[in-house]
Amino acid sequence: MNSLIDPSQFRPLAPAGFYIAIRVGFALPMVEHNHLPVDWVREYTVSGLMVHDPLISWAYRNNGVTRWSELGLSDTQGVLELAKNYGLNFGAVASCIEAEDDGQRSFGLFARSDREYRTEEIASLRDLLVSVHRAYARPKNLTAAELETLSLVKNGMLMKEIACLLGISESAIKQRLKNARLKLNAKTGSQAAARATMFGII
Repeated sequence: MNSLIDPSQFRPLAPAGFYIAIRVGFALPMVEHNHLPVDWVREYTVSGLMVHDPLISWAYRNNGVTRWSELGLSDTQGVLELAKNYGLNFGAVASCIEAEDDGQRSFGLFARSDREYRTEEIASLRDLLVSVHRAYARPKNLTAAELETLSLVKNGMLMKEIACLLGISESAIKQRLKNARLKLNAKTGSQAAARATMFGII
């Protein structure tokens, strides 16, 4: 399935690297993009720095955006100082959760090596994150008939086979798939079925 995130939209604002976690539920994100330096990711993982990372702590406690230098949290393990060894000298952290999200949160860590983020840049990062967060919202307006059709598409059935199985016309199946594609922001029936699967609705 094609991602709803276009990582290239974040690169100009985070030339040293970025990490985005979209719709984190109980433990894991629905989708993540890690474009941080490979050596930093290795050290971060091997050393188990996530539990000590003030950026992650901030992201789970807040809804908004701030510069790394303005976190107001202690960094007892020196995670941000270690990050500077990999060119992650300046950064911003953004977090997003909305009332109807059932506790799902999205967040992003963004870095530069050359200077602090300007106010308009961190606002742009937050806007981009919110946009992607909303793009991955579970659609609630799919009908039972549309979901039934997507389930059959997911199982590899062709429109003619689905129409025969359900006892309706191919044009009715086409209309169901068209409606589902629009609601799921998908280009094809297969992509709509894949997205419905990702959202856990089929």
